[in-house]
Amino acid sequence: MSRRLTLLVVLVFLTGCVGGPSDQVNTPVPIQASPDQPAAAQVPPAQEETEAPPAAVAATAHPAGQIPTAVSTTLLPLVVESARTIPDPQAVQWRDLVTNLPGGVGLANAGDGSGRLFVLIQEGTIRILQNGAALDTPFLDITDRVGSSGLEQGLLGIAFHPSYEQNGFFYVNYTDKNGDTVIARFQVGTDPNRADPASEKMLIQVDQPYPNHNGGSVVFGPDGYLYLGLGDGGSAGDPHGNGQSVNTLLGKILRIDVNQGDPYAIPPDNPFAQGGGAPEIWAYGLRNPWRFSFDAQTQDLYIADVGQRIYEEIDFLPAGSPGGANFGWDYREGAHDFQGPVPTGIAVIEPVFEYTHAEGGCSVTGGDIYRGSQLPLWQGVYLFGDYCSGKIWGLLRNPDGAWEGKLLFQTNYSISSFGVDEQNEIYVVDIGGRVARLDPR
Repeated sequence: MSRRLTLLVVLVFLTGCVGGPSDQVNTPVPIQASPDQPAAAQVPPAQEETEAPPAAVAATAHPAGQIPTAVSTTLLPLVVESARTIPDPQAVQWRDLVTNLPGGVGLANAGDGSGRLFVLIQEGTIRILQNGAALDTPFLDITDRVGSSGLEQGLLGIAFHPSYEQNGFFYVNYTDKNGDTVIARFQVGTDPNRADPASEKMLIQVDQPYPNHNGGSVVFGPDGYLYLGLGDGGSAGDPHGNGQSVNTLLGKILRIDVNQGDPYAIPPDNPFAQGGGAPEIWAYGLRNPWRFSFDAQTQDLYIADVGQRIYEEIDFLPAGSPGGANFGWDYREGAHDFQGPVPTGIAVIEPVFEYTHAEGGCSVTGGDIYRGSQLPLWQGVYLFGDYCSGKIWGLLRNPDGAWEGKLLFQTNYSISSFGVDEQNEIYVVDIGGRVARLDPR
């Protein structure tokens, strides 16, 4: 696969705008301030254990040396130079655009030049944000087939086909009325603001043994393949050993070719394409990869894997890495033994960042790498948060390969997701109903 970068420099001059922002702003505060815990709400990546965590341990950005040497850590040349250090958060603010979309768990753009944003609602609808407001009629309503009674069930992920303007295809991850995972394709109708619920084509159905750890991410990679995040099947402690088993789709990132085959084909370089495991598997050893994303410029992959008793982690795969990465669950939770130690002969990839529940968090929500034009100092910073505390961190890979992680914002959001618009400006989704954009102060 070619690693040539195709991002045009003209992106620097574009502006990301959904409409006039409201007056509600989340302002950065000193990071030592005590968090205001958000009100209880449904949480897609909820934590089920109540075991008391140990004494506070500082959030850790691991040095480059903790990435196994078998994985290339060479940085690609950048079209727009990334920041050298994480900038001062006092110069920016999270500004609410809408406050009336309760149950929001995801956000995406169609890449069709329309400027619209699409917000996933957990119960089974997709709402359009256009000109700063939510349209009254849903883009898609599949509440008749979505099961959302569990804390982590519902309509969980969406990705628009790279050729959406031509074919009108988009892909979703949802749990059905039986609580099982469905990956399906839908198509827009004659009205560009209405998809056809009857156009559903099921690609994958996975039985879920428990109602939690469903994963949810649906992402097109820079290689044109569709990547899917599935959790380990739930309960606690991975009782079926799904994270390390290559014979199940649970506890994995899958990779399929939706442009070939019926309903899809297996990319020939998938690690088990020729046998030895489920051919859809791209990476394994994951507990609940609720959200992951590719850097639009470098093509690196960032994965936020929800932890269990103590640690929340961010995993990383440089662009061009081969398939078959093992991120360690359930031998490891974060960079620490869980059911370990790791058996001899098994190589696992350690996280590049972790934080503890004792620091005020409970469930990491993966974000996106800033590649917009409104905040040039933030180029290359990966922003992610925690559902329970409302905290938002920044993570940056320095030119020497070392990682800098910093707690930046204390918000009052129950952070269920992040997303970007067509200009790569970044947004946060609050399950209580708000969608906010990171703006200059």
